[in-house]
Formats: sequence, structure tokens, C-alpha cells
Amino acid sequence: MYAVIKTGGKQYRVAEGQTLKVEKLEIEEGASVEFDTVLMIADGDRIEVGAPYVEGGRVTATVKSQGRGPKIRIIKFRRRKHYFKTQGHRQSYTELRINGIGSLAAPIAFAPAPNQES
Repeated sequence: MYAVIKTGGKQYRVAEGQTLKVEKLEIEEGASVEFDTVLMIADGDRIEVGAPYVEGGRVTATVKSQGRGPKIRIIKFRRRKHYFKTQGHRQSYTELRINGIGSLAAPIAFAPAPNQES
């Protein structure tokens, strides 16, 4: 079973027990967080796709840690112009452990495709 959630302007495919790093959330370590912006839930052959979100879809997670990623160097250089500029950046992140994926919606009934032969 997996789900696609939206947080921090990005979309992530998550499964139960998985750990992932998302854009920084202002939540202390050890706290629980619930995502209700679930775009899709898949459980074997059963797939629920939202328009834009799955109604009643929930993904719960626990905050493992807060941190900062590796330093990224930005360099601007113009040859023969005596111009050289450097800058650095470290992106903050929140590491999550996915605890559960659930949906309150009724099971989806797949209708057979209409017969094209007349």
C-alpha cells in the first residue's frame, strides 16, 4: 500500500514504515503529524485518485529529526571582467517516518468497459 502526498510544494510517494526528508515543518521532534493533502492511495489493484485530493485520505507520520542538508556552492564568474562571486546555501529539512495510510472513502467499484461492437 502506498500513497502520494503533497507537502512543501512537492509531491512524495510514501509507504508505511518509510522514512523521508521533506521541506522543513515547524514541529518538534517526536511529535505526530497528519497529512490530509493526499493525491492518490493505492492498495494492490484498488486505486483511489483524488480530484484534486482523496476525500477522507489521511497519512500519519512521526517527526524523527530536524536538520540541514549539505552545503551547495553557487559560483558566478565572468572571464576577463574581474568578476567572481561565491555564495553557499544549506536547505533545512524535516525527517519523517510514515506510520499509517488510510482512507475513509468507500471501496471503489470498477465498472466494465462498454462493449464497442454493435
